[in-house]
Amino acid sequence: MFKKSIVQKTLQTILAFLSKITIWRYKPLIIGITGSVGKTSTKEAVFCVLKRKYRVRRAEKNYNNEIGLPLTILGIPHYGRNILKWFSAFFRVIFRVILRQHQYPEILVLEYGIDRPRDMDYLLSIAKPDAAVITAIGEIPVHVEFFADSLEVAKEKAKLIQALPINGQAILNADDEVISEIKNKTKAKIITFGFYEHANIRIMNHELTHRLRSSTEDHSKSSGQALQSDSGQRIINTYGGNSLPEGVAFKIEYQGKTIPIRLNNCFGKPQVYSASAAIAVGLILNINLVEIAESLTDYLPPPGRLRLLKGIKNSLILDDTYNASPQAVHEALDVLESLPATRRIVVLGDMMEIGKFTEYAHRAIGDKVAKFADILFAVGSKARFIADEAGTRGIEKKSRKLNEEQIFIFDDAIKAGKKLDKIIKPGDLILVKGSQSMRMEKAVEEIMAEPERAKELLVRQDKYWK
Repeated sequence: MFKKSIVQKTLQTILAFLSKITIWRYKPLIIGITGSVGKTSTKEAVFCVLKRKYRVRRAEKNYNNEIGLPLTILGIPHYGRNILKWFSAFFRVIFRVILRQHQYPEILVLEYGIDRPRDMDYLLSIAKPDAAVITAIGEIPVHVEFFADSLEVAKEKAKLIQALPINGQAILNADDEVISEIKNKTKAKIITFGFYEHANIRIMNHELTHRLRSSTEDHSKSSGQALQSDSGQRIINTYGGNSLPEGVAFKIEYQGKTIPIRLNNCFGKPQVYSASAAIAVGLILNINLVEIAESLTDYLPPPGRLRLLKGIKNSLILDDTYNASPQAVHEALDVLESLPATRRIVVLGDMMEIGKFTEYAHRAIGDKVAKFADILFAVGSKARFIADEAGTRGIEKKSRKLNEEQIFIFDDAIKAGKKLDKIIKPGDLILVKGSQSMRMEKAVEEIMAEPERAKELLVRQDKYWK
């Protein structure tokens, strides 16, 4: 164990040094993104907006810690325990620094992830941003376990905007009360986004979009085939009825101008917030709103982030299995409730790293689930609080839709998936979500219509996770 920690420390030191000299050599514009939810989706949306005009590199996978952030800067993968590959990569980096590679990115879009106090200090010692986005923090953020409360988490994340130069740009969620408490931590210019009427980039008229089912789609209903939308993205076509959920539409108001935004195969406010933050980044880099709106038609959420997938027996799966915080679960439930379905099935795993808030947060979710869900699957020891609250506790029990016979408890995601396989019916919509360590994507793999596409569609499918 001691030897392993020495190796890890040495690797971190080398990566940090090489990252610093690479930034010094190439001087890329750095856009930093932090928050308790929405970092990865925002990163992808920002990349989508910028890639048509600039050479851009964004963090791969969840490269947002003391190892991942330098890997993004250096443009190399994680080589695990292969020392020879690590040394080969280090020599390539040094070679590029000495000879200067002209194709190095003009812009780096980096995620700054924190778990404990002073994590941000270390990441900032490697790369300070020129512009910074704080997505959302919420009342009970993920990773609050090692902090006193959500405000302490916010103060740690606020170090990102504190590190901005005076001519930098802080892009903040106007709807998040915790973020409002820390916005005075920076001397940089602030631009806000959100539904709040005084937001600089104001979101309006957010709505779910549908499209009518064609005769060809009626045929595919029985064959189980997926269809292509006009934009070339795959649209899920397994529902009954005359229309299909297609995505979201909303309007952005900025400096007296209003422009419509359409996101295909994206659902719920989380994706709207991610797109709005990306719009702010585009604007500060002098991309006009029309170009930004056009770029966002290419945006697709990463695997495991509120993506709609084909399920068995003409069902649909709302796959939100990447991770879970209380705020993110509540938002996912809002999306589930807003989409049409014959039955709504909720499959929730434990939420980790929320410390003293664990029971309260899980029970609050159980209370919400019970009011509209038809079936609940709780996976893990902490998720039992969800099941208990949904089935036997809370106020006004008569108003609840769930009863004890519709609640199932499991120890792991695979067992939950196998039970789902037996009870799913045509027209069901199944939300699957939980913290990363619960591996809830395994439940999705049991019930997805195209398991052969799991590597393409699901999160955590590489060799390391498998």
